[in-house]
Amino acid sequence: MGILTKKDLIGLDIGSSSIKAVGLDWGKKNPKLKHFGVIPLPPEAIVDGAFMDSATIVESIRSLVEGLRIKTRNVAVSISGHSVIIKKINVPAMSEVQLEESIRWEAEQYIPFDIEDVNLDFQILDEPVGQDQMAVLLVAAKKDMINDYTVVIEEAGLHPIIVDVDSFAIENAYNLNYESSEDEVVALVNIGAGVMTINVLKGGTSAFTRDISIGGRQITEDIQKRLKLTYEEAENLKVQDRDASAQSQEVERIIQGMAEQLATEVRRSLEFFAASSSGSEIKRVFLGGGCARIQLLPALIEERIGIPVEVFNPFAKVDYNPDHFDPEYIKKMAPLAAVGVGLALRREVLK
Repeated sequence: MGILTKKDLIGLDIGSSSIKAVGLDWGKKNPKLKHFGVIPLPPEAIVDGAFMDSATIVESIRSLVEGLRIKTRNVAVSISGHSVIIKKINVPAMSEVQLEESIRWEAEQYIPFDIEDVNLDFQILDEPVGQDQMAVLLVAAKKDMINDYTVVIEEAGLHPIIVDVDSFAIENAYNLNYESSEDEVVALVNIGAGVMTINVLKGGTSAFTRDISIGGRQITEDIQKRLKLTYEEAENLKVQDRDASAQSQEVERIIQGMAEQLATEVRRSLEFFAASSSGSEIKRVFLGGGCARIQLLPALIEERIGIPVEVFNPFAKVDYNPDHFDPEYIKKMAPLAAVGVGLALRREVLK
């Protein structure tokens, strides 16, 4: 076993239906997959982003890390939903040090929470704005939400050293795996169990983000209610291939109904982006998250929004040993791994 360094890091994606862990090895041209695993969470553990059963979450993290024989304790985690605000703002031109001092005052105008209750971060953007002005990406997250995540990670015996935002983690994963020309505009749509994250990238950089509280859990619950099944049975039916049975036809109807809702939200967001940024036409949509594994859904969304939809593969340029990882499993689970891969890439900033 090699000596662990500060650079060793696990990307831990704590979603409302499962926890994903990704570890990458660095050396040759492409990163190599060292660890990858998924452990399901019971539907009542995390509800609307709130941790209802922290003990189960802690136990699940511990089981996942032990099962994958992960030695490093360092973890990057990310958050999403209505406790996170991402806004592009214009401020008077100043140095980064000056902005550091005045960002709280600047942010107060844009944040709907008490400024004392949030952690703030910012990035100065390299894009033209008015004279004596500069564009800044402002990110604010509620302290109590960050605390929920860091506490369960620490109780599982790990060290949370980076707290990121889902949409930025997915952006990292995209930029590793796909080439973007300078003016190409694409949308990354990640539909998890409870939250749909939309991130529009221009030339590989975020130009618009939005989190919507809608996701695959609603499909599972509809199947569960209508067909009188357990949650697990409904979850399995949701991602299975369809056949000619009456049950399968009913599942298809439920998925189509939900696809309408999801596609409407995606279309609204993309139209809002198009209206607010002149001359930026979205050429492709990459669909990730657990919902991307549902047969029909990518094609249904493509049909509704009229833009080509491709299932996002965060392992496209990640090497792995087929003796250690079953290629079929990797292919099947890849859409779930976008956030985890993006977080595992954050090891780069620790060098």
